[in-house]
Amino acid sequence: MALEKGETKLLRTRLKKLISNNFILRYKTDWLHFGFGTMALGRENIAQVTGAKMAVSFRGFDIGIYPLKHPGCYQKLFQKVDKIHVISDDIAELLYGQGLENKQIITKITPAINTTFFTQSTRNESAAISFLTVGRLHWKKGFVYTLEALSILKNQGVDFIYTIIGEGIEYEQILYATHQLGIENNVKFAGKLPHAEVKKHLEEATIYLQYSIQEGFCNAVLEAQAMGLLCIVSDAEGLSENVLDNQTGWVVPKRRPLLLADKIKEVLALDTKRKNEIAEKAIQRVKNEFNIEKQTQEFVDFYKL
Repeated sequence: MALEKGETKLLRTRLKKLISNNFILRYKTDWLHFGFGTMALGRENIAQVTGAKMAVSFRGFDIGIYPLKHPGCYQKLFQKVDKIHVISDDIAELLYGQGLENKQIITKITPAINTTFFTQSTRNESAAISFLTVGRLHWKKGFVYTLEALSILKNQGVDFIYTIIGEGIEYEQILYATHQLGIENNVKFAGKLPHAEVKKHLEEATIYLQYSIQEGFCNAVLEAQAMGLLCIVSDAEGLSENVLDNQTGWVVPKRRPLLLADKIKEVLALDTKRKNEIAEKAIQRVKNEFNIEKQTQEFVDFYKL
């Protein structure tokens, strides 16, 4: 209450914070880690009160979208936090843009996946062309731009099936876009699926597409690469670190459906040898750089004082 009194004049506001954060205050810890930047808002003083160090993880929405609606929201947090975890270099750059001056407190630890579950599978080269995206149905995932690119391909005579795994508030908008673009018979909405079912779709797809407008990193792209699926992504934030352009996949500037359509045609036309080279590099990179064991050790090091 004393710390809040110097920063918040209203007693009602201070009491509200005390009550809402009481479940944290009862614990004695060395570190208090907020898994998302937005979770730390209004709780900037709790770590100091409990005698703990404070760490905060920032992901795409936290720093790429939320501050647009709430300018300056992290200024108080930047003065209190001891360490910041980011999932990509671009997320760190966004933090600097929001006023974070102490770059020494930032540590990048990328997402990780279960590389023993998501493993390479045998693919049928003669199978029909199929595209796949896994993600919630939200504007930031760029589904409409993806559909526009696929409608260009259809008009050029390319036949395909595009499966979208996920659910969300933009379902009707995306569904209507398939109708308006004349590709409703080419697009399947699979809804939310368990990992085992997602894996089956990854085994059957020709190309994985993640043409997001904003993306912190995206585990689904890691899973696709781990299984040897060719990936085409946008250059939104962490995606260009997730996929190395022309090495482990392809990166296309966001909001450019014509460029995406051209890249898809280019990848489809590659010979088998080149496709296998890209897939193998992606598989090995995910195994080496994005496994859970490596991530666990990096977090252990992160908490060392």
